[in-house]
Amino acid sequence: MTLEPGAPYPLGATIVPGGVNFALFSANATAVLLCLFDAGDPMRETARLALPGRVDGVWHGFLAHERPETVLYGYRVEGPYAPEQGHRFNAHKLLIDPYARGFAGAIRLDSALFGYVEGQGTESFDTRDSAPFMPRCRVVAPRERRASTRPRHPWSRLVIAETHLKGFTRLNEAVPEALRGRYGGLCDPAAVAHFSALGVTAVELLPVHEFYDEVALTRRGLVNYWGYNSIGYFAPAARYAAGTRPEAEFAGMVDALHAAGLEVLLDVVYNHTAENDEFGPTLCFRGIDNASYYRLRDDDRRLYANDTGCGNMLDLRHPRVLQMVMDSLRFWAGEMDVDGFRFDLAPILARGEAGYTRQAPFLACAQQDPILAERRLIAEPWDLGAWATGRFPAGWAEWNDAYRDTVRRFWKGELGPAALAGALAGSAETFAHDGRAAWASVNFVTAHDGFTLADLVSYADKHNEANGEGNRDGSDNSHSWNCGVEGPTDDPAIRAMRARLQRSFLLTLLMSRGVPMLLAGDEIGRSQHGNNNAYCQDSPIGWTDWATADTALAAFTTQAIALRSAHPALRAAAFLSDAEAAWLHPSGRVMGTGDWQDEGLRAFALRVERERDRVLVLFNAGGSEVSFAIEPTGWELALGSETADAPFTLSPGAVQVLTGGDWQGDAPAR
Repeated sequence: MTLEPGAPYPLGATIVPGGVNFALFSANATAVLLCLFDAGDPMRETARLALPGRVDGVWHGFLAHERPETVLYGYRVEGPYAPEQGHRFNAHKLLIDPYARGFAGAIRLDSALFGYVEGQGTESFDTRDSAPFMPRCRVVAPRERRASTRPRHPWSRLVIAETHLKGFTRLNEAVPEALRGRYGGLCDPAAVAHFSALGVTAVELLPVHEFYDEVALTRRGLVNYWGYNSIGYFAPAARYAAGTRPEAEFAGMVDALHAAGLEVLLDVVYNHTAENDEFGPTLCFRGIDNASYYRLRDDDRRLYANDTGCGNMLDLRHPRVLQMVMDSLRFWAGEMDVDGFRFDLAPILARGEAGYTRQAPFLACAQQDPILAERRLIAEPWDLGAWATGRFPAGWAEWNDAYRDTVRRFWKGELGPAALAGALAGSAETFAHDGRAAWASVNFVTAHDGFTLADLVSYADKHNEANGEGNRDGSDNSHSWNCGVEGPTDDPAIRAMRARLQRSFLLTLLMSRGVPMLLAGDEIGRSQHGNNNAYCQDSPIGWTDWATADTALAAFTTQAIALRSAHPALRAAAFLSDAEAAWLHPSGRVMGTGDWQDEGLRAFALRVERERDRVLVLFNAGGSEVSFAIEPTGWELALGSETADAPFTLSPGAVQVLTGGDWQGDAPAR
């Protein structure tokens, strides 16, 4: 068996007439060996062939083959093992193709995976073969092109449910058992019906790129449940597949969700990889060309820059690394037809020599790309070294962590109306520049990282003992309140207060300008039992418990989303302006300077009119009942966070939304 030179483009393993073209970038390698394996016995290596071509750092070769989709392969890359120069080549290690679209088998932890000898320092050299513990890359045919079925909702109609693909259906007995926790489970009629009835218009999936469980977790008997540890940027994670073709199951899921009117957004992790720091395994990039793919420390190239806090950083300053990220995005957007992306630790992708910069090549590439131009781009705008909320270019939306903290602190009684008013108006002080709209702010109260909504009102402290880190992990500053008792209680008054606060959080979120994002499962009262960092809990702690679903809360959430959808005054893409809004004191007067500065004031109202649509929202975060002296002419109570609402009278921790009334007193300017 021999290889012909083939072509340097496209990168990866590409089916072409008569066989497969292989292309791999490595600027510093001295040779690249293609290892082929028996399709019937993947552990048996059938050939080891040097890629004969090399152009601009891309090694390439053509393999004649009658059945290319049966080809299993991996790479061994030869070159210097000189950690002090940033090079960690070790041809004893079988490597994953960065462009692989599927895998046979999985990574199994063994000391042979490491390029160095454990216990002898990272400058030692390990000669054991890692192949028995590595998956084989599969050659996958491209998906057949067809007309897109994407729903294409306007930003003003977007309501996101952040969803863990496995955890959402793992315990749902309405989903067929074989599909629970799988791609097919998320698009099963039972799951789709829940999202559709709720009224959300997009599901944002925690990472589904192929990922690996950190060594430390594996040794503690845990896994990386959330998936923020990518190793295959073109391959849907096999652990979520019911069969042997994850790519087909993923594509089928996207099609089914689109048919139900649901957009599919992917949480993507291009900031670091599963190879971790210099003590991590050699699985892919480290062995292919460590000095090109990773950002190394200037003062010691044996070590990795680590503004991710995850051990390493991909170096998107390098054109080939940037190309890989862009190729991956175009693959998921074009071939898999997804609707957009949420970028984990996004400032890392736009990091220049002096930190985050809006002139970074990645941002320029994303902004001009014709495929991504029609997709949603959402940044998590912080990392360990940069807090860039509000600083991404026009066209991007951003997770608004300040919104989260403001809303939590208002309902905890720590902040007054002025802070919440800015959040309700779309956080214009942060996002109203360069022509950006209010949808630039993705508003959320809870997300995967932190307490669930039920736990936010039930726990003052984190309870992460199950994670095996002595309860040291997770945030110590969650702005949560247990309403007087830590954890579960039978006290009816505390239970009523917790239920009211959950509804108030949801109403506040859905009454705010910007894009609302809910944590899937919050609408049925999902609890993690006080764990605010369930990243390693592929267990009932991290799964949605449908058997204990709070159906009343689900019905309320449905009503709240429907209320937002029905009223342009609530969901407009523009920032809330003085021309359409009036802020009212409980006495009924327009809030004055003294009112805004009143540190003891915890109740106020927002009155807004847009397109002749009139809405009045009343808030009471104080410790006693408040009656609003607002003329009730024509106003009808649309929804309130209390079970038995009396219009204009609010218990502690309550919200009311009224609609359709006549303006009395000071009318908003037109």
